[in-house]
Amino acid sequence: MPQSGAPDDAELVGLGQTVAETLQQRGQMLVTAESCTGGWIAKTLTDIAGSSAWFEAGLVAYSYEAKQALLGVRPETLAQHGAVSQETVVEMVSGALARYGASVAVAVTGIAGPGGATPGKPVGTIWIGWKRRGGYAKAEVFHFDGDRESVRRQTVAAALVGVQKILSN
Repeated sequence: MPQSGAPDDAELVGLGQTVAETLQQRGQMLVTAESCTGGWIAKTLTDIAGSSAWFEAGLVAYSYEAKQALLGVRPETLAQHGAVSQETVVEMVSGALARYGASVAVAVTGIAGPGGATPGKPVGTIWIGWKRRGGYAKAEVFHFDGDRESVRRQTVAAALVGVQKILSN
């Protein structure tokens, strides 16, 4: 059962359905690059029948090495800013979009807990990046409360809401 403030399964399905309908209507494809959510955004979207018409790929890159190899995150970015940073999420979302033919990408990186907090980056610190082919890009930091599942649920919801926003711009 999700903690108070975290979306339940029905809410996540609803958000996914809204994104799916918009992508389908616009004839666009989406790619995801996920760290702290472990593929939950991709799962939420691919649970929808017919998702191959608008969902291209989902990458899960937890380690520094995977972020570098799969998404082109530069070692110096990780060394200087860490995995949970605006700089890293921007390189993740840009790398995902560059490697696939999708028109829209979303990337997430953060500290879902219970461990992993560092000075200035408590549990619940999440960076989400969105990018649309042709230039539109945005990165935003969130500070979610709750246990690991709650933080991850909130991250999935925020990522999907952001995808819908960039599709509407």
